[in-house]
Formats: sequence, structure tokens, C-alpha cells
Amino acid sequence: MTPFGQRVRALRAARGVTLAQMAGALGVTPAYLSALEHGKRGRPTFVLIQGVIHVLGVIWDEADELVRLADLSHPRVTVDTAGLDAEATLLANRLAREIAVLERDELKRLADILDEAAIRRTAAPD
Repeated sequence: MTPFGQRVRALRAARGVTLAQMAGALGVTPAYLSALEHGKRGRPTFVLIQGVIHVLGVIWDEADELVRLADLSHPRVTVDTAGLDAEATLLANRLAREIAVLERDELKRLADILDEAAIRRTAAPD
């Protein structure tokens, strides 16, 4: 699931809107909307994002959040995050976008974090 899909699903549930109702209001099939929520479709279009915002009655900060999450929710990145938490997809997309502008020390710090996590995993008892 992508960060965008996870948030849309949570908003739908909170507002009592079914997948079929929302798909109908957006003019898409329930299968497409489900695939979008689960990260099996590419980034939603701006028009679709605006439709989601309208159908769910989302305003200001939540609308900005949905736009931001949609932008960071491309499920087809070099790093395969299928089956991982939404946080993993968010991280992979941000890394893909920003790696070219990170300073050497920033790259080192990120690599150190990954190294420390790997050490913890290997040191953890089974």
C-alpha cells in the first residue's frame, strides 16, 4: 500500500464511504480505485486527487497532505517496497527524488542508519 492509498482508505472509512460509492463519484471502477489504494497503479492524476478531496470533503491541511502523499506514492520505483508498510514507500520515493542533491555526509549518515539496523537484525536472537 502507498502512503496516498493508506490515507485515502482511512479517510473513506472515517466518513463511511464505500469503495463502490467513491469509485462511482469519481467515474472510475471499484477495481481501479482498489488498485490505486493498494499501490498497484501509478501516481493518481491531479484531477483524480482533486476528485478524492471533493468526494471526501477534505479541506486545507488534509488536502495538502493528500497532494503531498500522492506525489510521494509512485509504487514503481527501483527499490521494491511491495508488501512493506507505507512508510517504506514514502522513504523510497523521497530517496529517489533527493539522492542527487544530498551531501556526502548526509549520504553517510543515511548509510550509517541502515548499517546500524542491519547489525541489530543480525544480533537479535531468533
